[in-house]
Amino acid sequence: MSSHRITATTIVALIVATTAALIARTLVQKHLLAAGYGAAFVSDLSYLVVPFILFMLLFPIWNSEKRYIKAQFRRADLSWRIALRAITIGVLFRVAWWSQLFAGISFGIYRTPNTSEIMPFALAFHCPPVIEIGLGLVVMAAIVPLIEETFNRGYIQGALRDRGFALSVFVGATVFTIFHTYASWPFVFVAGLLFGTQYWIAGSLWPSLITHATINGLIQIDWRCVNGQWSPKADSPDLVLPAMVASASLIASSLAILFLINRMATGARIAPR
Repeated sequence: MSSHRITATTIVALIVATTAALIARTLVQKHLLAAGYGAAFVSDLSYLVVPFILFMLLFPIWNSEKRYIKAQFRRADLSWRIALRAITIGVLFRVAWWSQLFAGISFGIYRTPNTSEIMPFALAFHCPPVIEIGLGLVVMAAIVPLIEETFNRGYIQGALRDRGFALSVFVGATVFTIFHTYASWPFVFVAGLLFGTQYWIAGSLWPSLITHATINGLIQIDWRCVNGQWSPKADSPDLVLPAMVASASLIASSLAILFLINRMATGARIAPR
């Protein structure tokens, strides 16, 4: 797919509209929290104002860009093989994240220096009411990936495609990262590079959208249903095995992602364009 030429005015309009939508969401969050609603429920419910505001503010752009947006989601660019590969990449990416977390704890990167906070490993699985987790999945695994992939990959990266792989993917990932919380920037930036690479190879938003949705969906399950603690002693001999297993898992999942990306690139070169 060739570069999509958009004006600087359009780029500014997209950024301003996104910023305005997120500010509006923050105001709604404060109002709902003050009314006594739970933080997790408020976080998801308040996001529903974002697509509404984006549609209202950017309607002239969406209306003039119908053909381009439809081209990003052509039915011909989606197959069961592409979908399954994208889902697998998303699962492996989440496995890699958990692996680095356990490896970081085992090697002392994430451990607290306060010995009074040492806790044994404990893990419990308990989900909130169906309506709460269902809303979270709809928002974070459907609405958010659709908006973010269309904006960051479809427009930002698409506009820079003629500048080459490295620059277009890097800029798209950087803009993607800026609109997330600071604490999550390393994770989000790496995810942005992954999504950008998928988009560059496929020339379609389907692979990155499905992988993004898979990762966000798994994060929702982790965040809402998994309750764990682990803050071991720094000199504990019991950390050797977890460190080895977590490191091996991180390496294996990362190599598996690279293998699938390579297969994706090979398929894209073979398939008629």
